[in-house]
Amino acid sequence: MADQQARTDGDKRPSEIPVIRWEEPPEGPVLVLLDQTRLPTEEVEMVCTDASALVEAIRSLAVRGAPLLGIAGAYGVALAAARGFDVTEAAAALEGARPTAVNLAVGVRRAQVAHQTALGRTGDPTAAAAAALAAARALHRQDAEASARMAVNGLALLDELLPGGGHRILTHCNTGSLVSGGEGTAFAVALAAHRVGRLRRLWVDETRPLLQGARLTAYEAARNGMAYTLLTDNAAGSLFAAGEVDAVLIGADRIAADGSVANKVGSYPLAVLARYHHVPFIVVAPLTTVDPDTPDGASIEVEQRPPFEVTEVTAPQVPVAGAGGGIPVAPLGTQAYNPAFDVTPPELVTAIVTEEGAVSPVTAQALAELCARSGQVTIN
Repeated sequence: MADQQARTDGDKRPSEIPVIRWEEPPEGPVLVLLDQTRLPTEEVEMVCTDASALVEAIRSLAVRGAPLLGIAGAYGVALAAARGFDVTEAAAALEGARPTAVNLAVGVRRAQVAHQTALGRTGDPTAAAAAALAAARALHRQDAEASARMAVNGLALLDELLPGGGHRILTHCNTGSLVSGGEGTAFAVALAAHRVGRLRRLWVDETRPLLQGARLTAYEAARNGMAYTLLTDNAAGSLFAAGEVDAVLIGADRIAADGSVANKVGSYPLAVLARYHHVPFIVVAPLTTVDPDTPDGASIEVEQRPPFEVTEVTAPQVPVAGAGGGIPVAPLGTQAYNPAFDVTPPELVTAIVTEEGAVSPVTAQALAELCARSGQVTIN
């Protein structure tokens, strides 16, 4: 089950907000999440006491973002083990909660393998639960370290492509500390540019239909004192045409072996616009987002989300009337096409930046070589 409690320390910076943490109160271990559906109007924590509550939190986007989903999945396995639930059943439910985000499966499997190995070696469920928790904590720490290295590598690439600073960066969805064990992926690069005085403007797509850009990226940019401007998704074309974009930085939920990138829907149109206007289109993601078992973009399963996310607008603390709990903006019974992601082919991607370096041009061979050098991922 999941409970919620309000936070009062609203003056903290995003990088200091505990987006996810493990706690062990007297009544048993819990996983505590910052409920991202309530941002930016209030900071409310959700307390998950079992894997099923975490599954619901993942599906409702209370916890979201590829790297953070991996961390959450690993902790979910540890929670099931520590609470004495069926770990195999919990792992399957967690892994299937959001099919496109490969990091979720990576995190779940890493903790599950640690649990199974320890159980087979010792026969002690307590030791096995401790091993799963250790694996989750290690993944959490490694993601924070990867975030810092991606920021360094991404900033170096920006300075190489756009010497002189004054970067005007367009980003889509949310890729900051709210999706990571550290300061994020694409947002971490923009933040690094800001800190050294080389970010002129962060253009923030509102990111319909759930407004992760408006609600979350703008929230993080404001907290960090960055110069940012919010725009509707369909205003991006005019921004490119006016020559106001120097680079596009996005994250990824899955990168296929050929370099195809699945990210929040709306990313592919930005790649097309960027190519036409000769603007670098850069993907920033940890190597855990690379999926060697997905050969190409056509093989990526794209999550289809409920129509009410399009036909209704949800705002925290606002009275609701729609079937999905939001304010209706379309006639009753309107059908909606609502894919959570789209896929950008590798030929439209200028570079993929990871914690181990950047790949440019993006090819299956270059990506495989980078993964092989890192020793973390092997692409056949």
